[in-house]
Amino acid sequence: MRDNRPVTLKIHIDGSAPPYEQVRMQISDQARSGVLPVGYRLPTVRGLAESLGLAANTVAKAYKALEADGVIETRGRNGTFVAAAGPAAQREAAAAAQAYAERARRLGLDEAGALAAVRDALRAAYAD
Repeated sequence: MRDNRPVTLKIHIDGSAPPYEQVRMQISDQARSGVLPVGYRLPTVRGLAESLGLAANTVAKAYKALEADGVIETRGRNGTFVAAAGPAAQREAAAAAQAYAERARRLGLDEAGALAAVRDALRAAYAD
């Protein structure tokens, strides 16, 4: 059964981090949690910047980072949409993991040391 409730992007900017990072993180969190469904059309850069009281370049930087992360996709003049986070994200993560494994080996880390570094980085990345 489909949920027909309207979906609304909710972003709150405070002084805790750079504004573009707050925009990036909040859109990413809402997309990955399903609050913003795949295919949801995001506001234009200029429109979101206006509604948040930010410079357009700030929102553009966030959108660019989100697109690089595979969270959103821009379809030219048609707009910017929440992307499907399936196989493309998994392929990119696998490629990053392979590159890390090769780099860790060149640095002389054993498997335990390389995994410990990853665990530390993940803990830092997912810390609230």
